[in-house]
Amino acid sequence: MMKLNVTSIVLLILAITLFGSSGSFAQSQQVPETRQQITFSYAPLVKQVAPAVVNIYASKVIQQRVVSPLLDDPFFRQFFEGSMPPGFNRQRLQDSLGSGVIVRSDGLIVTSNHVIQGADQVKVVLSDRREFDAKVITSDDHSDLAVLRVEIKGEHLPYIELRDSDEAQVGDLVLAIGDPFGVGQTVTSGIISALARTGVGTHDLNYFIQTDAAINPGNSGGALVTMDGKLIGINSSIYSQSGGNIGIGFAVPSNMVRALINAVAQGIKTVVRPWTGVGGQEVTPALASSLSMSQPSGMLVNDLHSLSPARKAGLRIGDVVTSVNNRTVDGPDAFQYRIATLPIGSMADLGIMRQGQKSDIQINLIAPPEDPPREQTIVGGRNPLTGATIANLSPALGEEMNIHSIERGAVVISLKDNTLAVSIGLQIGDVITAVNDEKVDSVSTALAAVNASTKGWRVQIKRGDNTLTIMVSG
Repeated sequence: MMKLNVTSIVLLILAITLFGSSGSFAQSQQVPETRQQITFSYAPLVKQVAPAVVNIYASKVIQQRVVSPLLDDPFFRQFFEGSMPPGFNRQRLQDSLGSGVIVRSDGLIVTSNHVIQGADQVKVVLSDRREFDAKVITSDDHSDLAVLRVEIKGEHLPYIELRDSDEAQVGDLVLAIGDPFGVGQTVTSGIISALARTGVGTHDLNYFIQTDAAINPGNSGGALVTMDGKLIGINSSIYSQSGGNIGIGFAVPSNMVRALINAVAQGIKTVVRPWTGVGGQEVTPALASSLSMSQPSGMLVNDLHSLSPARKAGLRIGDVVTSVNNRTVDGPDAFQYRIATLPIGSMADLGIMRQGQKSDIQINLIAPPEDPPREQTIVGGRNPLTGATIANLSPALGEEMNIHSIERGAVVISLKDNTLAVSIGLQIGDVITAVNDEKVDSVSTALAAVNASTKGWRVQIKRGDNTLTIMVSG
């Protein structure tokens, strides 16, 4: 007779519960009756969308100076100190490989900007192995997107429709299609593992769809596709410590792609996005408590440009922006992204919290104004700015150079080699705000301040979020 201990009795009861004929688990588990129930495959979806994903080959000529290997020896190198060593220039062809997505049947293709940036020639290879020379219609470093066109002489190419990326949810199944490592078109599957990912740092508009579908070098510019066969994002980058996939990939949302395509359709070749003149910071739990908010969310407004259309509409420093056109805003990156997907000339509804009360304001979306005029000037003479080209900082120039939340100043837009400006450590994008405690708000005040002294200078600059002071002796 079989003896049952306590563990055996528990297991027996569990088995009866799970597998008994009247159990819910047994009722939910059925023997497959058809071939369709036995086999589940992405093949029909892949067959539908894969022809619209292309390979992109970009090449550019690099000038390389070749010098004698004898200069590696200190004995020979000493004879050339202070002069240009002998050598010759050699041209080298640098190639890059990526992917792209046909988004219109007339040959309009979207890819990642870093795939084609600086290229002298771009070639597109379709899934049927046909090759075309491609023309770059527009490129946008801020979003890391570029639009290409191939001439197809009246033929209609397969393309993928765009889906509203705001409809995406964590857990949605997706396919990533591209050409990793140049091995040929490859399809991987996964889910959307996060939305509104920020802080990745690959470009200025930090707002990504995150996926665990395998993405590797060469997938950049390829398609992230939902189960209804629509484009939800353009694969842009991966998080990796080894260079290979570890299950964290990032895609630019399709709504950003749509904004770029719409600009191209209007004949706009240089992308200009709406400017609000609003600067802000993330709402922390401590800030939320002090602002009488039930939870930390939104963007706390901490800077408003004097020309800001949001200021004119009634937005104030200390307000918290919680939404744009009823789309949630959970921080500065989300606010920038929401605004960037809207067209210039339209209106945007901002949901705000002010002193614990909800309200709405409507702002006009304008192009960044060129005010004041640039007055681009090359600085001469003998002063700390010698060799720098400076210009009046305006919202338009600030957007071009990714400089935000500064009212006035003289910005460095270029530098000549081996000049005083370079030797003291000035960099392109530095905004000169004061010299010897004299406020600088224009090119003319900058020149007057540096020329007013010959004994020494104390130059204050704004570099990103940091304020630096450079001491220069006369």
